Amino acid sequence: MNPLSPHGKTKPHGKKAMVVHPPPHSSSMIGPGGRAVAVEPAAKARNLKRLRRIEGQVRGLQQMVQQERYCADILVQVAAVQQALRAVSRELWKNHLQHCVSHTLQAGGRPAEAVSEELMRLGHLWQ
Repeated sequence: MNPLSPHGKTKPHGKKAMVVHPPPHSSSMIGPGGRAVAVEPAAKARNLKRLRRIEGQVRGLQQMVQQERYCADILVQVAAVQQALRAVSRELWKNHLQHCVSHTLQAGGRPAEAVSEELMRLGHLWQ
């Protein structure tokens, strides 16, 4: 489940669980069942491919830590995973702007200030 989905998610954080709550949003920006208004098939395929690659990279990182590999080598691989996640984020951000936000503004479902506030909240995720 995506931490920005309409449902909160418990994520492991050390020995304690950390609950990640989604930002508030209007039902006019999401389709039935908490789905995006529209998703480009090619973008979805690219994201799934990237996420499968990232999954393999993370498993590789686990092995590197288990094998007590050289810290600098592990850090290089961590940076590669972070960059790959940023690519997924950019693709999702683009889809959100092109479809969800655009649809909401055209439909007049929410005042422009509410859409702007949501975008500002989402923008802070990468700071």
